[in-house]
Amino acid sequence: MNYEAVIGLEVHVQVKTNSKVFTRVAAGYGQPPNTLTDPVVLALPGTLPVMNKAALDAIIKAGLMLGCEIAPVCKWDRKNYFYPDSPKNYQISQYDQPICVGGSVEIELPGAARNVMGEHRRVPLARIHLEEDVGKLNHFATESLVDYNRAGTPLMEIVSDPAMHSAEEAYAYLTSLRATMIYGGISDCDMEKGQLRCDANISIRPVGETKLGTKVELKNLNSISFVRDGIAHEIKRQVAVLERGGALVQETRDYDGQAGTSQSLRSKEMAHDYRYFPDPDLMPVKVDDAWKSRIKGECPELPFAKQRRFFETYQLPYTLTSVLVWDRELADYFESAVKIVGTGKAQAVGNWIVNDLLRELGQAHVGVTETKVSPAHLAELVELIDAGAILSSGAKEIFIEMFATSDAPSAIADRKGLRAAATDSGELEQWCRDAIAANAKAVAEFKAGKDSAINALKGPVMKASKGKADPKLVDATLRRLLAS
Repeated sequence: MNYEAVIGLEVHVQVKTNSKVFTRVAAGYGQPPNTLTDPVVLALPGTLPVMNKAALDAIIKAGLMLGCEIAPVCKWDRKNYFYPDSPKNYQISQYDQPICVGGSVEIELPGAARNVMGEHRRVPLARIHLEEDVGKLNHFATESLVDYNRAGTPLMEIVSDPAMHSAEEAYAYLTSLRATMIYGGISDCDMEKGQLRCDANISIRPVGETKLGTKVELKNLNSISFVRDGIAHEIKRQVAVLERGGALVQETRDYDGQAGTSQSLRSKEMAHDYRYFPDPDLMPVKVDDAWKSRIKGECPELPFAKQRRFFETYQLPYTLTSVLVWDRELADYFESAVKIVGTGKAQAVGNWIVNDLLRELGQAHVGVTETKVSPAHLAELVELIDAGAILSSGAKEIFIEMFATSDAPSAIADRKGLRAAATDSGELEQWCRDAIAANAKAVAEFKAGKDSAINALKGPVMKASKGKADPKLVDATLRRLLAS
């Protein structure tokens, strides 16, 4: 029997704010254990929560970027459970009135053509709600210790519909969602720091069936690649269980990304186990049109929209747009340089960024905002090459020096003697005539229709010029003389 997988993702994204969601104590990462706490975080008697408006701004922004309906009124609920990572023994969350409803995440389907934008679709969302994060348990050989630094950090839970059908689709979804959050300045989404965490709900059913199968939740997917690998593993496991006549049970499983295996953790709790009820210490929040309008004005162009614009405006190939648009700072750097040189040289700018700048950034382990190569200097390099003032071979050396020193390309070319020679036209023509006279076979092949034979004539000319003749001018002069 053929089976179809049905996948939904629950993604938790830490909101980047200065303070925590219900108290003014600082939010952050990497501080000594239990130093980012106060009486509210520790749930000491008599403390009361106070809403952080910056966290609400962020979730409204996320909702608008993803096309959600922003609820005119949302409220706060207590999700009750007893576990050491929650000092209050409940979590302030949103149950039946989330702030964002609906919306979708645009993904590019696997197997898209590499020269043009491939087939896209939107994965629908059920909701996005805001809650407080919990502490972190650190397990040692004989004991477990809790660090409450993370407790109280504003946390968005983004819940998709069960609308994906492969591990690759889930990977594309998570990649697109992460980029959207980073573009909006909502979160840095560093999975190693716990700023983005994902649980996957997976079921299978016979192809053609509309009823959902038994759902299994997969946890501890601590990288985007592990999300993909874990889902693929779970689909195979479920198919194998059914094919040998077994029955699937609703459960939560732990996935070990290093070993590529999973094990059962517990039977799945239902929502009523948490005994949700409205938080009596927090008032409902009304979101009016003015508030939404202000946030909407801060929403950036999203990656796929930017990619479509780069295709249409700059005529860039997929190989460039698929790299440039996923890093907002890199895309901004590209457009800053293109504004100087004009759209006609956009592809040359893109090639230098993707092939050379990213290579040097990777080797130096720095980001584009830290590079010493300014957009203006990159634009100058492209213009010098286009004008024939420097040769392509020398340009590579100049770029490396630019990256190391932040000097202008023209200054480096002068200092290192890398400017193309201002060859006298008569002298260049004589070198070309000499090459033609000395290479009768190449001349005959060229005149017989073998265009590449002209390359055998260019070598002697470049040698005669000591490598400083403009290759474009050499090519044009040789073709003119061969045609006469």
